[in-house]
Amino acid sequence: MVTYEKLWETMKAKNITQYRLIKYYGISAGQIGRLKKNMYVSTHTLDVLCNILKCPVEDIMEIRLDDVDYELKLSDETAVPDENSKNKRRL
Repeated sequence: MVTYEKLWETMKAKNITQYRLIKYYGISAGQIGRLKKNMYVSTHTLDVLCNILKCPVEDIMEIRLDDVDYELKLSDETAVPDENSKNKRRL
């Protein structure tokens, strides 16, 4: 999961408000809303924010690992897929 909690901390430390991002830097209110909800934003938006705040991306976002176990089960690892099967595992 991607979280933008660090963005708000960095903005506070650099005295940059949401209003300033919208009014002076052209960041849309919709993008601010997406960031608040930890939703998808483009790498372009992240790049623009890093340049505005003069900081690395690590200062505005964080990736938190999900609790999902992505390891293959032993039976899946040893199974040989049928070449005609439509349900081949793709990684």
